[in-house]
Amino acid sequence: MRRTLLPASIGSLVLVLLLSGCAPADSSAQRGTQEGEAGDLPVVLASFSVLEDMASAVGGDRVDTRSITPPGAEVHEYSPTPGDLRDTAEADLILFNGLGLEAWYEQFLTHTSAEVLMVSEGVQTLPVTRLPSASEPTDDEAAQAEQKDLPVNPHAWMSPAQAMIYVDNIEAALSELSPADADTFAKNAEDYRGEIRRIWQEAAAQLDPLQAAGPVHLVSCEGAFSYLAQDLGLSEHYLWPLNAEDQGSPQQVEAQIRYVTENQVPAVFCESTVNDAAQQQVAESTDAELSEPLHVDSITEADGPAPSYLELLQHDLDLIIEGAQL
Repeated sequence: MRRTLLPASIGSLVLVLLLSGCAPADSSAQRGTQEGEAGDLPVVLASFSVLEDMASAVGGDRVDTRSITPPGAEVHEYSPTPGDLRDTAEADLILFNGLGLEAWYEQFLTHTSAEVLMVSEGVQTLPVTRLPSASEPTDDEAAQAEQKDLPVNPHAWMSPAQAMIYVDNIEAALSELSPADADTFAKNAEDYRGEIRRIWQEAAAQLDPLQAAGPVHLVSCEGAFSYLAQDLGLSEHYLWPLNAEDQGSPQQVEAQIRYVTENQVPAVFCESTVNDAAQQQVAESTDAELSEPLHVDSITEADGPAPSYLELLQHDLDLIIEGAQL
């Protein structure tokens, strides 16, 4: 694990924001531990709720975990609040995904002296491509790929295989933060990896008979499922690669309609944090059903369908398998 220590003072920045009239109410009020409840526990601050939940599962009651983005928020273009900066000032360890996910985070990190961990360190990354499926690129596509640098797909936590590397990194960081609790962290991490593996294996067992009859297609709005598709042998197609201004362009919709029609895809999906209007067009123009939203960038509130990372993964896989059986 590589850690980055970024020395800086946040005090003057917070003071300026508060004196300038910024409202004190913000996302920290919706998500955090009640003031004083956590006592003197080390504060672990994550860039978004999925990482916070992972850290909470490994840390248990030995750490005070918080998320900068609240449940349901879109992480790519999030705008940190004065409350987020106050949490940063209190943090002993900050977790972020990296790989270009948090467009706002590099600048944010210059205002903390806490230990900073990129939890995706060591994952086997996949590029963002416009390939129509999980198949190998054609000669023309391969030539195009060689002519430009393809960005990295940042959604590695959606892979059960890569998520275990996240857990390893979090366990190591927490053990260094609080060595006296290292055995507890190790036990929690072992149990957590076991749950991830169980969800993965059960999904693979359900998909096996479906894939024996032909490819199972995962057709989504954003290209956020490449890692999951790789783990489970799914053929992936999406409207846009990453959140961008050209989401759901006519050309993207047309390409998706053609793919769904040619492959007789029974269900299409969109993510909970993006507009599904373009995918609705795809469903209306084909015989496909637009499924309930998949969750990627955020867990839900406690009464939602995905209030933890494990439940998020299970929820998405249940919908994908159900969609393949239509």
